[in-house]
Amino acid sequence: MIFIKRILVILILFISIVLITAYFMPKEYSVEREITINKPADSIFKYVRSLKNQNEFSVWANMDPKMKVHYRGIDGMIGSVSSWESNVKEVGVGEQEITKITENRRLDFALRFKKPMDDTAVGYMSTEPISENRTKVKWGISGVIPYPTNIMLPLLKMDQMIGNDLQKGLENLKIKLEQN
Repeated sequence: MIFIKRILVILILFISIVLITAYFMPKEYSVEREITINKPADSIFKYVRSLKNQNEFSVWANMDPKMKVHYRGIDGMIGSVSSWESNVKEVGVGEQEITKITENRRLDFALRFKKPMDDTAVGYMSTEPISENRTKVKWGISGVIPYPTNIMLPLLKMDQMIGNDLQKGLENLKIKLEQN
């Protein structure tokens, strides 16, 4: 009986320490990558604002050639939505909606993931002219990991996990646009 009580006390202490630690840990993550593309900013922005075009350079869209994609609304306009369904775990099921457009500068979107996890995030793509034919393109995603699961945030390495895919997507975009 004393043995069981000790195990319960140790278990309660362990859970308490985890919950207290999680309370003080960050809950938000933000990942951003950038690349310079040798094209004018307005032509790049015109291309990336299209949700259909984003599937051409997105790492996630290219992970599953059998992925089902559906579009609602007027592509490239506020309120347009791209939804996807995939059996590939890294792709899953979700949708992206354009929420704000700053013409030739920035595209903001909401990300709603349904499988393998139910989660939301926000993202953006921006274009900043460096010269007439050179543009800095940024791609960022941020979100919140709710308490107490935020204890896992340092182990998830979001910057590396998401950042590598963003960087590869930007490299794909650069190759695609500079070839034309």
